[in-house]
Amino acid sequence: MAANPMTQFEVYRIGPEIKLGAFDISFTNASLFMVISSLAILIIFNFGSKKNSILPNKIQLLAELSYTFVSKMISDTAGSKAKPYFSFIFSLFMFVLFCNMFGMIPYTFTVTSHIIVTFILAAFIFISVTIIGFVKHGFGYLRLFVPSGVPVVLLPLIVVIEIISYLSRPISLSVRLFANMMAGHTMMKVFGGFVISLGIIGGWLPLSFSVALTGLEILVAFLQAYVFAILTCIYLNDALNLHH
Repeated sequence: MAANPMTQFEVYRIGPEIKLGAFDISFTNASLFMVISSLAILIIFNFGSKKNSILPNKIQLLAELSYTFVSKMISDTAGSKAKPYFSFIFSLFMFVLFCNMFGMIPYTFTVTSHIIVTFILAAFIFISVTIIGFVKHGFGYLRLFVPSGVPVVLLPLIVVIEIISYLSRPISLSVRLFANMMAGHTMMKVFGGFVISLGIIGGWLPLSFSVALTGLEILVAFLQAYVFAILTCIYLNDALNLHH
């Protein structure tokens, strides 16, 4: 009997139970891989920035390419006003990317396959961007909900649509990442189950699909981190420049 493909998403406690009032704040497998991802980022960029040689080694090259990639993404999307927020966008992109990539290793845990994780990230971005918008523009930030050139008759309807669209940002941002990671890993587990069930002779076709799907899922893991970061830049652009 094939294993349930959803068991890979189970969160379980590691170590003793820790309670804070009614809340269970015990260390879990999800917590472990968030810590591992964060430590991996710190180690790579610490070693990558230690020696700034003219001929960079692989770690330095990775650090420099990552820095340049995110810097260009911010400049192209949100402009020069967003440069003070580079550290946040860079940290966000690398954290999501490393969590996605660690989840591709067998017997690990994909942190971003859980809606609570992606929603907390998205909600933090939404609240932060909204605060930045009001700090920069005061109540003038509300002009974001009034697109230019709209006929007066349609304005009430358009404003309501714009407000709903704005408030749905954390939902769409979190669901997009969570759904893609969960769907991809579920498909990989299903095809892996077919390979085991059908054996060596009959399992070559699902095995081929599994190999192709693994390559596709690695690409998706990078793209979803990129999409998460670039949408954050777009929201930041709205807050800083009121472009609509």
